[in-house]
Amino acid sequence: TLASCRMWTLAWLGIASLCLGAAWAVPAQEEGRKVEKPKADLALYENLDLDNYDLTLDNYGEILDLSNYEELYDYSDLAPKIEVGTLAPRPKDPVAVPNPGTTAETPKLQPPTTAGPVRPAPVPPQGLPSCLLCLCIGTSVYCDDADLEHIPLLPPETTYLYARFNRIGTIRASDFTGLKKLKRIDLTSNFISWADVDAFRLLPSLQELILPENRLTALPELPRSIVRLDARLNRIPSTGLQPEAFRDLKQLQFLHLSDNQLDYIPVPLPESLRSLHLQNNNIQTMHEDTFCNSQDHSQIRRALEDIRLDGNPINLSLFPNAYFCLPRLPTGRFF
Repeated sequence: TLASCRMWTLAWLGIASLCLGAAWAVPAQEEGRKVEKPKADLALYENLDLDNYDLTLDNYGEILDLSNYEELYDYSDLAPKIEVGTLAPRPKDPVAVPNPGTTAETPKLQPPTTAGPVRPAPVPPQGLPSCLLCLCIGTSVYCDDADLEHIPLLPPETTYLYARFNRIGTIRASDFTGLKKLKRIDLTSNFISWADVDAFRLLPSLQELILPENRLTALPELPRSIVRLDARLNRIPSTGLQPEAFRDLKQLQFLHLSDNQLDYIPVPLPESLRSLHLQNNNIQTMHEDTFCNSQDHSQIRRALEDIRLDGNPINLSLFPNAYFCLPRLPTGRFF
């Protein structure tokens, strides 16, 4: 009948409208999820606490002990490096967070212009401050194996200088001018053949001067603050030492001049001396007063316990009265 046909038609229209409504609801839900995703990412940034993330180079001096750096000649023994990552910064404007679904437009390169200012010519490496050529940590400057030919310009607060395994040929008095806090200079394995007479004398705090494996033929004057002098493996003859060079060095404890060209033991030696290394020179004789006062047989020299004279042509048994004040005999040939 006509009434039943109309009822069937209305039923089919209702079913069709329900299907179309469900189809339209799915894209709307997907769009809502895309909007909620950036909000969830922003919530992660908001939960990050970056206020205490203050690890900087200024803190390394409190954490790392670099006091034994001068003993690390074998670089293969160094501990593996630890890489410290940095956390992502907190976005300042949530609206500026890019939509993951969009791709950024590639910026167009601008053609070079000649109207801008002319850049200055590059500074030669030898004229650069040491902290641009080397590694500066606190008051220590590390210039090992940096292909240097001269001492670089050092910061005025420098306390320790390590410039080993370079091609430095001379040391000028101006290289260390004004460095009143400099305590240690290590120039091992360079080509140094000359040092100005006042290169080190005017350094009031210098305690350690390390110069082995160079080409020195003379030693400059030393400051009275010196505690350790190491000039092994050079070409220094006895004439290359100042007369009574070590008399007034009342704090000198370690004097190492082995593998040079010395003809005699440098005297007088300060009472503070603990270690004297003169092996592999050309020393053939000594005086009875070299170590002890021959006029005072009650003298006891307890500090000087390490004397190396092996590798010299001297026969130590020919000077039996030269060692009575020492706690132990020198190392060398006794026949």
